[in-house]
Amino acid sequence: MIQRIQSIFMLMVVVAMGVTIGTPLWEQAGPGSEIGDSWSLTAFMLDHTNASGELIETSSNWYFAALASFAGLLALISIFQYKNRGRQMFLNMINSLVMVVLVAAVFLTTNGINSDINAVSGGTYKIGFWAVLAGMVFNMLANRFIRKDEALVRSVDRIR
Repeated sequence: MIQRIQSIFMLMVVVAMGVTIGTPLWEQAGPGSEIGDSWSLTAFMLDHTNASGELIETSSNWYFAALASFAGLLALISIFQYKNRGRQMFLNMINSLVMVVLVAAVFLTTNGINSDINAVSGGTYKIGFWAVLAGMVFNMLANRFIRKDEALVRSVDRIR
């Protein structure tokens, strides 16, 4: 049944991945080679701008958007696997792994940029990054309620 609480949590994972794709992941301002330079990381691009706002350098990071899209798609597919709870839990475990890879990729990218520019601070992680972590929590909660449903079905079968 689609109206179960775990379906709501999986829908929240889809929303979180949409937020990740649509909003900035990380920003760093100031401590670059030139005072006033800033870096901005989104799911698609890494932009380096100078103090006057001119774009100095840009590079594509399409793999962040691909990972977030894949995680959202897995959660959407998992919603409609309610008749097979084992498959639903398996898809959610794969989804957790995809989101962990996404967080690790963002973290490694930002640390690489900070080490390249000898930054004093680590920059600020924006809403897009935190949405991935929220998606991971929603995914874990969905798995918890799927396991609870599975235990209930097994206990009812035992009584028969």
